[in-house]
This record gives sequence, C-alpha cells and structure tokens, in this order.
Amino acid sequence: MLKIYNTGKDTNKFEEINTFEKGSWINLVNPSEEEIKKVCDNLQIQEDFIRDSLDFEEKARIDIEEDDGTILFVVDVPIIEKTKDGNDIYTTMPLGMIVVRDDFFITVALKKNKVISTFEKTRIKNFQTYKKSRFIFQILYLNASYFLSYLKQINKETEIAEYILKNSMKNKELLKLLNLEKGLVYFTTSLKSNEIVMEKTLRGKIVKLYEEDEEILEDAITENRQAIEMAQIYSNILNGTMDAYASIISNNLNGVMKFLTSITIILAVPTMISSFWGMNVKLPFENSPMGFLIMVLIAIIMTIAVTLWLNKKDMLK
Repeated sequence: MLKIYNTGKDTNKFEEINTFEKGSWINLVNPSEEEIKKVCDNLQIQEDFIRDSLDFEEKARIDIEEDDGTILFVVDVPIIEKTKDGNDIYTTMPLGMIVVRDDFFITVALKKNKVISTFEKTRIKNFQTYKKSRFIFQILYLNASYFLSYLKQINKETEIAEYILKNSMKNKELLKLLNLEKGLVYFTTSLKSNEIVMEKTLRGKIVKLYEEDEEILEDAITENRQAIEMAQIYSNILNGTMDAYASIISNNLNGVMKFLTSITIILAVPTMISSFWGMNVKLPFENSPMGFLIMVLIAIIMTIAVTLWLNKKDMLK
C-alpha cells in the first residue's frame, strides 16, 4: 500500500495527495514490487533501503548513503498478533524511516501499526510532513509511549492469569503466561536496540537538531529508558511467577503420587493375607467353620492398622 501525504507550508493543512511533491511524506505498508519501483524511480533512491525495512528480522540501526545523503533509520515498533486460538501475542517489527535529502520523508513497514496510524489521523501536535527531523523524533517518542502502554497491558493480563491460576491450574492460562514472557523478551531486546539508535542520533548530529526538536528526542530517550526498566521488572516478576507455579505443579504431582502409593499399600495388605490362605499347605483355622471369617477379620484389622500408620505419616493427605 502506497500513500502520499503533505502539509502545506502556507495553509498548514494535512492532506493526502497523488503526486511526489517536495516536503511530502510517503507511507509504504507491505508495498508491492510495482510500488517499490515507483518510489525508487521517482525519488532516485536505492531499493535496498526499502527492502531492508521489510525484513521482519531487521535490527534497529542507522545507515547513511554518502553519495546522495539519504539516511535510513530502522527502529522496532510494538505490535499485537493473534494466535490460531485467538490469544494475543506481543511482539515487535521493524519500521524504516528514510530521509531523502531535504525533499522527502518515507516510512516503510511490513504491517499496519499504531505509531504510523496515529500520524495518518493527525493526532500529533505540531506535526508537519516537511519538518523531517521533528517527524523522526515524534515517531521515536510516540513509539516509546506505545511500548509503555503495551507493557501496562501485559502487566494487567498477567494479574488476570495469576488470579485464574490461583483457583485452577489450567494449561490455557499457563500458556498465556508463557506468551507474555516471550513478549517481554522481544520488548526488552527491541527497546535496547532503539535506545542505541536514539543515542547515536543525539550524539552524532545525523540530522539537523533544532532546540525544540532536541527536547523531543531527549523526552523520547527518557520514555524509552522507562520502558526498558518496566519491561525488565515485569519480566523478572513473570519469571518468578512461572517458577513458582512450576514448583506448585510439581508439588501437587508429588502429593498425588504419594496418595496413590499409599492406596496401593493399603490394598496390598488384604491381597497378601488372602494369598497366604490360598497355599496348598497346612494353615491355621483351615478346619474351622469360622476360618474364613477369622481370615477376613485379620485382614480388616491389619488394613486399618496400616491405614492409621500411613495417615500418621501424612501419606494420605
């Protein structure tokens, strides 16, 4: 999907256009080969800059083309995907931002995401497509804010899953905790990579830094660091929770095995006594008319005695 937006310098009106005008923003979401070629031919940039941003495994980085001054920023943005059974999986994907000289700004993503959608709906204060440095920093700030928002959602879902698990050990909830734990790993890794990109941008003066824009970048770095701390805290808590539930499950299994073993011992007592009286040798009470009842009584007494002993040893609890 290819869309072109422009903010008029005179009217300050944000609108979608059909031509490549200077100062415009080109947004590519899972573009076709034809769309990639169209953008590259009109803007005279390398196709690799766009294709790299469409690689789901691409790492956050900055790449500068010395010949024409084109700059590629790649950062990770948070997304929510659905599993086959309808559960949410928190993960990240790369978002490419290409500054084409002083003329154009391109964003490239494999899927739709909240960060870019927010700009398309013009919900960002002081947003103009021709202010490329500010645009980049606003994206970085908003991206860090969405990471924080998703982390809070993960924390809430963890608390709900823990509450359900307290009442019943369901595999579904344990698998949900596992998915949340994986999401936190993805988030932590991506946030650290994004921090490197932002620090490099701030120190390296890769793009023009105006005083107001620099404040936005510093705020983005602060938000990102806060998100890293939150992700690490939630990850540690979730790891501890998973370990605790693993211990509880193991303990419950040991309890069940202990109970079943005790029942086996109790049932073995009358079986053993009856097997004695089944031998083809001289036995006590074999000629007595009360022999069978005496044997049953002995079996009952010994079974009760073994049961009481096992109960005393907490083997039946």
